[in-house]
Amino acid sequence: MSAPTLVRSDRVPGHEPPPRPVRSTTATRRSLLRSIPLLPATVLLAVFLLGPVISSFYGSLTDSSLSGASAQNSTFVGLRNYTALFADPDFPKSVLLTLVFLIASAIVGQNVVGLGLAILMRSSSRIIRSLVGTVVVTAWVLPEIVASFAAYAFFNDTGTLNTMLSGIGIDGPNWLYALPMLSVILANIWRGTAFSMLVYSAALQDVPPEVTESAEVDGARGWQRLVFITLPMIRRSISTNLMLTTLQTLSVFTLIFVMTGGGPGTDSSTLPVLAFQEAFQFGKLGFGTAIATIMLIVGAIFSIAYIRALKPEVD
Repeated sequence: MSAPTLVRSDRVPGHEPPPRPVRSTTATRRSLLRSIPLLPATVLLAVFLLGPVISSFYGSLTDSSLSGASAQNSTFVGLRNYTALFADPDFPKSVLLTLVFLIASAIVGQNVVGLGLAILMRSSSRIIRSLVGTVVVTAWVLPEIVASFAAYAFFNDTGTLNTMLSGIGIDGPNWLYALPMLSVILANIWRGTAFSMLVYSAALQDVPPEVTESAEVDGARGWQRLVFITLPMIRRSISTNLMLTTLQTLSVFTLIFVMTGGGPGTDSSTLPVLAFQEAFQFGKLGFGTAIATIMLIVGAIFSIAYIRALKPEVD
């Protein structure tokens, strides 16, 4: 008579493993039904956003132009436009000017001034809030072309700024010629600060006053309450505003073109201005479209960085 076969079992009595989750077809069907209303919006985004991006990228690979044989029948040239672009001495300078314009006028200027105005309006009287809000928002609601001519009239050689300086005995320079980038940076801060101010004003409303009052009782100074309490609590609003102001500033063209035309020389020729000059003044559409594609990549890099900063924290 053979010995009984022993079957090894790793199960511990009273500790049965949890049952495997069963995929519910009903839940899957409900998820698909909830996504159906998003289908028209997805199609519209693909047609009006993804379509032009693909068309622009393909155009940057052709020799399309405004005149000549390539105006009617452009040919595929591959990466020739990008090779010529990176060999162009004006391109690195334009990239550097674009980054300076972005950092100085959007990332630093609009955000710092907007946050400062939001804090000022929160602690000021109603009259001060109304006055500051009206003055700042007026620059934002003006049409871009009107705001551009107003900035040109302010920084011009015989404009408002030099008239004010001459009134106190100071002979001001020709700002648009001597300091073109500083002029357009200040103009863009004046133009776009209102948006940051409104975003931060709404964010500061969500900061519980009892938190800052407790810190004040504990002896925290004003700058300590701002750095260690207020700013961390509105961190997500800061990231969102940084992303929006960066993308908006990256595409600024009218303000710079009206004030300086990219000059003198190429001293204020950012990527949008350079793309316009190459495509429409020199007629090289394919070359100008390659510059626009580089702008798209730069914007995508900033967007990815900000979106990663906006990810919810996982405990």
